[in-house]
This record gives sequence, C-alpha cells and structure tokens, in this order.
Amino acid sequence: MENQKQPDLKKSPGLSEVLGYYFRKSDPARPNNFNIRAMHTINKISIVMFLVGVVMLIVKLALR
Repeated sequence: MENQKQPDLKKSPGLSEVLGYYFRKSDPARPNNFNIRAMHTINKISIVMFLVGVVMLIVKLALR
C-alpha cells in the first residue's frame, strides 16, 4: 500500500477556474468561428449535466 500515489490537487481545476469558464469576458485576440463556439457550448452543457447528475445522486442518497 506504500506505492499508491496520492492525487495531486494542485493540478486539478478549482471552482474559480470553472466559474471563469462560464462568466469570462470575450477576448478579441481569441479566434471566434462556428466550430469553436459550438465546442464551448457543448462543453458548457456537459458540465451542467454532470453537476445535475451529481446533485441528483446526493439527493437520492440523502433520501435513503
């Protein structure tokens, strides 16, 4: 059991980085085409769906 690696929490994104993904100002230097907008929209939808699933699991476990 001594060889198990502990997760490095410094490499994982914090809450401010996730919220910054949703509420950042548009950067004029960043490319803006349909493919990038679609990719970011799909990423935002998947993050919201994941959070809804986590909340549903927590509620389901709390009601047991």
